[in-house]
Amino acid sequence: MKSPRLMTAVLALAFAAAACGSSTPTSTSDGPVTLDVWLMKDSVTPDFVQRFSGDFEAQNSQIKLNVQIQEWGGIGQKVVSALASNDAPDVIEVGNTQVAQYAASGGVVDLSAKVDELGGKDWIPGLSEPGAVEGKQFGIPYYAANRVVIYNKDLFAAAGIAAPPKTRAEWLEATGKLNQGANQGIYLPGQNWYVLSGFLWDEGGDLASEDGDKWKGGLGTPAGAAAVDFYKQLQALGKGPKDSDEAKPQQTDVFSRGDVAQVIAVPGAAALITKANPALEGKLGFFPIPGKTADKPGAVFTGGSDLIVPESSAHQEQAYQMIKALAGEKWQTELAKTMNYVPNRTSLASALAENPGASAMAAGAVNGHGTPQSPNWAAVEAKNPVKDFLTAVLTGGDPAAEAKKADDVIATALNSGK
Repeated sequence: MKSPRLMTAVLALAFAAAACGSSTPTSTSDGPVTLDVWLMKDSVTPDFVQRFSGDFEAQNSQIKLNVQIQEWGGIGQKVVSALASNDAPDVIEVGNTQVAQYAASGGVVDLSAKVDELGGKDWIPGLSEPGAVEGKQFGIPYYAANRVVIYNKDLFAAAGIAAPPKTRAEWLEATGKLNQGANQGIYLPGQNWYVLSGFLWDEGGDLASEDGDKWKGGLGTPAGAAAVDFYKQLQALGKGPKDSDEAKPQQTDVFSRGDVAQVIAVPGAAALITKANPALEGKLGFFPIPGKTADKPGAVFTGGSDLIVPESSAHQEQAYQMIKALAGEKWQTELAKTMNYVPNRTSLASALAENPGASAMAAGAVNGHGTPQSPNWAAVEAKNPVKDFLTAVLTGGDPAAEAKKADDVIATALNSGK
């Protein structure tokens, strides 16, 4: 499922996309087939849709595209209803971690046989893994976005830090130097569970895992203990609140004051920062979240989208051809340049070379992950016991006891209906 906070900041630089038309009947046998395609608001610009459609239709004279832009609000139920109907669109863009939920309905085409043809070995893991359910590839990676570290170049220079850190140890050392006087080394709110998830993945753990036919939470593991310990060390090198997340208050507003050296956000947040304080224009830098060793960036939660074909589509082969084009090298490169998203293939990261923030995002995307592949994961996020766990530990609670509480909530939600 796409994180609203993640994508709001990413999409701050994107143009608002307008609806591209209402549903159009498919053609008769005497004319071209019309594909109904649902793409999400802000995933593309109207100009991109026009260019892609024109090129695709020129290459495929017997296919016409009817691209309809959808709002994120309420899209889950709309997709579920469409998949259960006999009149679903032919191609639907869905949040990458929503694929398991939709696949569980039985209304999504298995595209496993097409993976090699689509360059699947080169896909970034944070999109490809959530798109695969029980060994079958239902979602084809479309585009991604993930967090990086945005930093104040002036504060780094004043602290004598010539280059961004490459490892966790270097990151803690640098942040300690930056956390002096009136300046905060980093602003890290106590409930940023996406950031904790990255540290957990770095330790070889996960938020939850399957044990036989049941799920169990992963916070009460050695990996969970190590992850929250590092989070606690880093969070202490600033004045971030322990009992709220990055939206309360908006961390971009806090950073814009000029006395915070670092914040963890998507690159698009830089535009919000400089809008709030134009004096910071040209003074912001970006680097991937550091990993445990210098040869690999830290793990990150990958937000983004996959493309699916409903079983009830009457034009599944033509739908696949459209996906093949949109997920292919040419239009992935164009999408990256147009929207500053991470393309679906690791080999296409150079398309963002001229954009420092997007380049840092692409570098981190190679170690991207998604939430556990359960159709019930949305129920976990609704309760969000990980946030409660973080606040409890940061305010003096026993990590093991608090982890058990959170793991019990996670397991109950994921095992519902089993």
